[in-house]
Amino acid sequence: MLKKKLILGVFLLVFILLSGCMSAAQHQRSLSSTQEREMTLGIVQKEIRVGMSQADVATALGSPNIVTKDSSDKETWIYDKMATEASYSKSHGYGTILLLGFSKDAGAVSATQKTLTVVIKFNEKNLVESFSYHASKF
Repeated sequence: MLKKKLILGVFLLVFILLSGCMSAAQHQRSLSSTQEREMTLGIVQKEIRVGMSQADVATALGSPNIVTKDSSDKETWIYDKMATEASYSKSHGYGTILLLGFSKDAGAVSATQKTLTVVIKFNEKNLVESFSYHASKF
């Protein structure tokens, strides 16, 4: 009887500990700005078309960074996104050096900046009249 209670207690403890854990991907999906971070040139090229409504553009790309109106009361939406991608690699060197009591670590860090600027011009009926984009990576 005591053994069953102990096993049940261990399973209950493991269940409680595991139920509170979230993966990194789950944490990232729970962030409110995920859609804006995921805007890519491919999404712009695939989703945006001349004649689309402003609501459809907002659904596809999210809120613009800048909204302006010209003298004819036509709106222009500007999306200006920048992202930094970082990667890190590390390796441990062992072998004959280990016999002497030494180990050698090696690593590399790489960072890349990406920018995407999208300009969408709407006509007087608030439909996409034209759009342009510029992407860079350095």
